[in-house]
Amino acid sequence: QVQLVESGGGLVQAGGSLRLSCAASGRTFSNYAMGWFRQAPGKEREFAAAISWSGGSTYYADSVKGRFTISRNNAKNTVYLQMNSLKPEDTAVYYCAAVLAYESSWPPRRYDYWGRGTQVTVSS
Repeated sequence: QVQLVESGGGLVQAGGSLRLSCAASGRTFSNYAMGWFRQAPGKEREFAAAISWSGGSTYYADSVKGRFTISRNNAKNTVYLQMNSLKPEDTAVYYCAAVLAYESSWPPRRYDYWGRGTQVTVSS
């Protein structure tokens, strides 16, 4: 089992920035590919970004490409999502997720472990 806890959400004005963090515990963090997802009110959860176990590969949804950056620090068991040039449509609960890298394709098509999420609200 991997436990994931997100933090760093909050209220920000359009054009601003936030950095989300996701702390992992329970298993060897570097064995896992990680992803960030988001779910806006009344909408389905959608993929935002993914990062390979080493950090050497990243993958983004078109809606966030060029504005968001995913990174990880395996020594700190943490994955990050730097969000710049935020828009009101980025308002959502943001979740991090994990999947064993050797059990997954790239980019991953499924994730086995999920955090509880952190709220991001972007005001216009």
